[in-house]
Amino acid sequence: MRQSSAVTGTRARTTRGARAARPRATTTTRAGLNVDLRGKKAFVAGVADDNGFGWAISKALSEAGAEVILGTWVPALNIFETSYRRGKFDESRKLSDGSMMTFSKIYPMDAVFDAMDDVPEDIATNKRYAGNEKWTVSEVAKCVEEDFGKIDVLVHSLANGPEVAKPLLETSRKGYLAAISASSYSNVSMIQHFGPLMNKGGAAISLTYLASEQIIPGYGGGMSSAKAALESDTRVLAYEAGRKWGIRVNTISAGPLGSRAAKAIGFIDKMINYSLSNAPLKEKPLEAIEIGNTAAFLCSPLASGITGATIYVDNGLNAMGLAETAPEISG
Repeated sequence: MRQSSAVTGTRARTTRGARAARPRATTTTRAGLNVDLRGKKAFVAGVADDNGFGWAISKALSEAGAEVILGTWVPALNIFETSYRRGKFDESRKLSDGSMMTFSKIYPMDAVFDAMDDVPEDIATNKRYAGNEKWTVSEVAKCVEEDFGKIDVLVHSLANGPEVAKPLLETSRKGYLAAISASSYSNVSMIQHFGPLMNKGGAAISLTYLASEQIIPGYGGGMSSAKAALESDTRVLAYEAGRKWGIRVNTISAGPLGSRAAKAIGFIDKMINYSLSNAPLKEKPLEAIEIGNTAAFLCSPLASGITGATIYVDNGLNAMGLAETAPEISG
């Protein structure tokens, strides 16, 4: 964090019989509070395109001066890297100073698996994984340490529920556990393996959703349970990782955004429209960069006293208990 200039003055040295000179007023310009992450290294897991929260967080971290390293889901890696090289993301990569956001390295990663011994044969031999190696959580953490040494920021921006379109009553045990594994335990695993290579004072961030505590019909397949677990784990990890490595752990509860990943839910457009009509900040679209800026703040020294928290960035929708657009109310 930049230090703001203070108004200072000089006092003349006193001599016998002389009055001390009064301080001379000076005028300074305060730089203000800045999210300054220059010299910091951030590992962001879950970026596979340029329209999701992971990309927005990476961009905000870059704006603040951090060096950004990515972990991208193995089956999406080739398409992502090809699009990146061909300039398809160039417009989204532009930073406020005119420069382009860059990534120091992009690692293949599948956060569902801690080590290769956990990978079933059908995944290990899947052609979408062919040509890649060292993509489990423990292996990626080791590679990052070998290539970059210590890091300061860890971002978990990934989730998956194969049966998300199913009501909970119709969700299979396999589908439910898959949602928990990919969407919440993966965060535990990442902090387990990346925590030891994080500098003291570092910060870990994840993304959650209001369905963790409120009923969101249609957000099924165990995903609401996975988000509830993620938030509970955030509090426990804040204690354990804080005591063990001196790092902070928080999660951001983001409002609905029409990202490619969110389209899998099937009704994201309706949720966006509902928020526009009923959030306290009515008719204000939620922008991904607002979540990105919040993440950058939480990872900066400005948020050094915040840990174990769920921070809502949803135009205030979480505070509403009654939809004023409901026919019983508006009619």
